[in-house]
Amino acid sequence: MAFESFSAFLVMGGHGPYVWACYGVFFILMVAMMVWSVLRRKAAIESCRRGYELQAGRSEQQAVRGSAASFTRVNVSHD
Repeated sequence: MAFESFSAFLVMGGHGPYVWACYGVFFILMVAMMVWSVLRRKAAIESCRRGYELQAGRSEQQAVRGSAASFTRVNVSHD
């Protein structure tokens, strides 16, 4: 479709405001979705990191409790 001038291209035979508003809404929503995706990705990674740290902390506490030395006196007889 060829237009006589740039202003005719912008007006598009009276349909310009609708067309350009649709393009504007589309690009605004695309940017918003990208920002939202990046924020959700960061939140998911942070949640996983906190879960792994919590799990590692529990493992360390169990290891410390399990490795505590306990001594039992044994009577040895020399025959």
